[in-house]
Amino acid sequence: MEDSVVARFRTGQFRHLFDDTCLLTNYPGSGNNWAEGFHTHGREYNEKILNLLQRSAERCDQLHGFLCLFSLGGGTGSGLGSAILSILEDNFPLVERFVTCVYPAGNEDVVTSPYNVVLATRELTHHASCVFPVDNKALLDICSRLKSSGNKHGVAGYIAACKPFQDMNSIVVNMLLHLTSGSRFPGSMNVDMNEIYNNMVPFPCLRYISSSVSPLLFPTSGSNTAPGMSLKPDDLFTSAWSRGNQLLKVDPLGGTVLGATLLARGSVFVSDMRRNIDRFQKKTQFIPWSCSDAMKTGLCSVPPPGLTSSVLSLINTSNMSSLFKDVAQKFNKLYQRKAHVHHYLQVPGFDEEDFTNSLESLHEVEEGYAQLTNLKAQTIPRLQVL
Repeated sequence: MEDSVVARFRTGQFRHLFDDTCLLTNYPGSGNNWAEGFHTHGREYNEKILNLLQRSAERCDQLHGFLCLFSLGGGTGSGLGSAILSILEDNFPLVERFVTCVYPAGNEDVVTSPYNVVLATRELTHHASCVFPVDNKALLDICSRLKSSGNKHGVAGYIAACKPFQDMNSIVVNMLLHLTSGSRFPGSMNVDMNEIYNNMVPFPCLRYISSSVSPLLFPTSGSNTAPGMSLKPDDLFTSAWSRGNQLLKVDPLGGTVLGATLLARGSVFVSDMRRNIDRFQKKTQFIPWSCSDAMKTGLCSVPPPGLTSSVLSLINTSNMSSLFKDVAQKFNKLYQRKAHVHHYLQVPGFDEEDFTNSLESLHEVEEGYAQLTNLKAQTIPRLQVL
């Protein structure tokens, strides 16, 4: 909602990609207050946002879905971002809503971010189709690891030359490019984005999915080639589901897997996919009622620029409970002192019950995942005729 932030899309090198009539700003912003973004801006701009969405949707030959990208630490991303989810669900109920949201790393400069995160997470749980959470700490660790690789002319050199946050954003962009590749390019086993929701979300509240990309490469500045070396198919898959490549501080294979999707691009063959699915199943504990063979797979013929092949891994894991446990601890540390609560209560439409209801919703998601961690298959004897 701050014009200075959006202005670069009007004047930057990518200005021709954006329809200027669909850019919406306001001054001042939300003041790091979820209630301001959700209730004040969300209510004030509801009709204008809906008109922009309808105008863009009417231009589509086939409306495929909505991608929502925002941070949860501040007020505008968490508040207005989650308000837009409600608008989308009310007016486009049959169109999927995919959210990529950034969870704070713990060293952010927004004191009220624990409140904003918990309040926004409740809206994500109720109104998003799939959520691909991204952790700033995970992105920072990935960039630090790649920067220290010593390849000054490749990945490390690119990161050193990046503007602030450009390297971290590039990782998220690569994930989204893989996610949408099946809708943009041909392939022998292309995956519709809507299929991901149907296969990855077994229960309404458990819609949070850990994502990772392999290889973790960036396009070099000013060129269409990506630095680094090509990997063998088996190495690509191993790297994709490894803990160090996750865009979230979660071990995807350490708990129970509720659903998994592997999307490959470029020179990856069905035999490569089959072999690595077998390897994945031997490493993983699937939910008892799920057939371990029921993994969603996709093959897109067009690789990313400068690469011969790449893999995107999407895993819905019970270990996601650790994310919400950490969020709840930070919230309670602030809320038990009632610190900064008055800033939220003075916003029309916000009530203190929103805090308790949001925390309760967070605990329900956390417990939903935790209960599935060590779930054992039950053997029910057949009924006997007396």
